[in-house]
Amino acid sequence: MTIGVLIADDQPLMRGALRTCLEAEPDIAVLGEAADGAETVRLVQRLRPDVVVMDVRMPIMDGIETTRRLAALPPERSPRILVMTTFDLDEYIIGALRAGASGFLVKDSAPEELVQAVRLIADGQAMLAPSVTRRLLDLRARTLPPVPTASRDAALAAITAREMTVLKLAARGLSNADIALEMEVAPSSVKTHVGHLLAKLGFTDRVQLVVFAYEHELVRPGTRDEELLPGRDRRRGAAGDGWPRSAR
Repeated sequence: MTIGVLIADDQPLMRGALRTCLEAEPDIAVLGEAADGAETVRLVQRLRPDVVVMDVRMPIMDGIETTRRLAALPPERSPRILVMTTFDLDEYIIGALRAGASGFLVKDSAPEELVQAVRLIADGQAMLAPSVTRRLLDLRARTLPPVPTASRDAALAAITAREMTVLKLAARGLSNADIALEMEVAPSSVKTHVGHLLAKLGFTDRVQLVVFAYEHELVRPGTRDEELLPGRDRRRGAAGDGWPRSAR
C-alpha cells in the first residue's frame, strides 16, 4: 500500500528536500506541498493524505493550530501528523503533541529516520525517537502546569499497577521492545497494556500517553529507569543513565 504524504513547511528548500527524500521510497507518494497552515488544512481536505509532515513555525496559521484543526476532523478524514522541529529553538512542541501530533523529529535527522517515521505513523504507531523524546520532554516538562489532584486521581483510578509501569517507561522514551525487556515480558503483552491505557484514558496514540505522564507528574525530568523498576537486574542497565539501549 502506498502512503500518501503532504509536506507543510514555509521554506521551499526544506519542502524540496523532504520531497526528494520521501519520493525515493517506492511505498511513499508526496501528494502535495503547503507553505502555511491554512493551505495545509485545505489540501488535507482535498488530497486526503495519510501523513502530514508538519513544520511548527508557519505563517497565517502555525503548526500547532493546524495540527489541532486536523485532529478535530472525523477519524476517516484526519491524517496522522509528524511534526518537524528545530528542537533547541522551538518552544511549541508540547503544544503540538497536546494538539494531536503523532510524533516529532528534529530537522537535522537522517533521511532514513524521516522515512521510518512516516511508515510508523502511517501504520498507526507513534514516532517518539527515544533520545529526542527524553531530551525534549525533560526540557519542556518543567513548563507544564500542574494538574488538579481531583482530576489526577480520577484519571489514574482505572489504571492497573502493570499498566502504570508501562506508562512510566513509555514516558521515558522506551519502545515496546525495550519496555518488554525491562519488565521481562513479551512485546505483545506491552502492546496490550498500551492499548488498554489508550482506551482507558481516551487517547489515540502513544504520544498523548507521554504528555499525560508528565502532566500528571508520574515521571519527572531526570527520573532514572531503576526508579521505575526498582527490582530489575541492574546489570542490564549498567550505563546507569536510564536511556533505552536503542538510543545510546
